[in-house]
Order: sequence, then structure tokens, then C-alpha cells
Amino acid sequence: MPRRKSISEPDLLALLLDAMMAVGPDNLTFARAAASTGLSAPTLVQRFGARDRMIEAVLLYSWDRLDEATEAADVGYPVSPRGAIDLLLHLTHDPGQGLDGGLRLLQEDMRNPALRARGSAWGDRLSVALNRRLAKKGATDLGWQMAQVWQGAIIWWGFCRNGDPAQAIRSALEAWCETAGLDYSP
Repeated sequence: MPRRKSISEPDLLALLLDAMMAVGPDNLTFARAAASTGLSAPTLVQRFGARDRMIEAVLLYSWDRLDEATEAADVGYPVSPRGAIDLLLHLTHDPGQGLDGGLRLLQEDMRNPALRARGSAWGDRLSVALNRRLAKKGATDLGWQMAQVWQGAIIWWGFCRNGDPAQAIRSALEAWCETAGLDYSP
């Protein structure tokens, strides 16, 4: 008879994600994971089999969370350019609190084919949600453009640290809307 797990899979993956954010994927060993979760290293080996599979499971869990947040935001924000801006700001984690750690995770997402495919699929869903809010006759790629401006604004804020990150990102998105001829007024 299998032993009962002392910690659920989602709770375990959340703890491991926190640990990974602190030390990066390359430094999350079974020993560090054990210290972060309260489980023994052999128990973690038994659950995941290999360190690379543990890292992938944690990052897939992170993508699951982002998918859920994106779906909720898609339902929760109006179908308008202002709604697109608010949706993206809702999905923006404070870059001042983890841009560096997030880039380490992004690097792992780009190295691993399964994670890269997951990111690509999320981008497709996000661009569809944004396109629906930016509908303009004859334009089909405005969602992708806005997503690119959003990600660029986050990265550039990380370099410049020009004031409040949410306001800097909002300003970049509003400026793009003006350039694209979109009315983003409330």
C-alpha cells in the first residue's frame, strides 16, 4: 500500500518555486529542496526521479499558475484597449521584487523544449485575448505587438528603474496605444 504524502503536490511545487526563485534553477539541488520543503532528499528523489525533472515540474507548475491568472484576467477585464492595458498590468509581477530571479527562470524556460513550447502557447493565448480588446479593422497582430511592448517595458524598467514600475509600464503601453491609433481612455 502506498504511503500517504505529507504535503500535496501543489503545495510542494509552490515551496520549490519559492526556493528556485531564491537560488535559481541551476542551484536548486535535492538537498536545498529538502531544506525548503521539510521533506527528505530521498523522498524528493522518489517523487521526481531526477533533479532536472524536479526543475521542469516546478516550472510547469509556474506556467499553470500563469495560465490560470491569464484566463481569470481575460474574463475580468473589459474588451477595450484600456482593458488590455489593465489585463497586462494585472499579470505584471513587481519587477523590483524579482526581475533578476525571473530572468533565471526564463532562461531555463528557453532551454527546455517542453517549457519553451508552454511559453509559446501562453503567448498565443495572451495575444488572442489582447487582439480581442484591440480589434481594429484589418489589424491582426496588435495583440502580439502589445505583448512585446509590455515585456520590453518590464525589461527596460529593470535597467532604468525610472520611478514606479507599474506606472512606467502603464505609460509605455499607453504610448504604444497612441502610436497604434487606439483610444485607451476609460
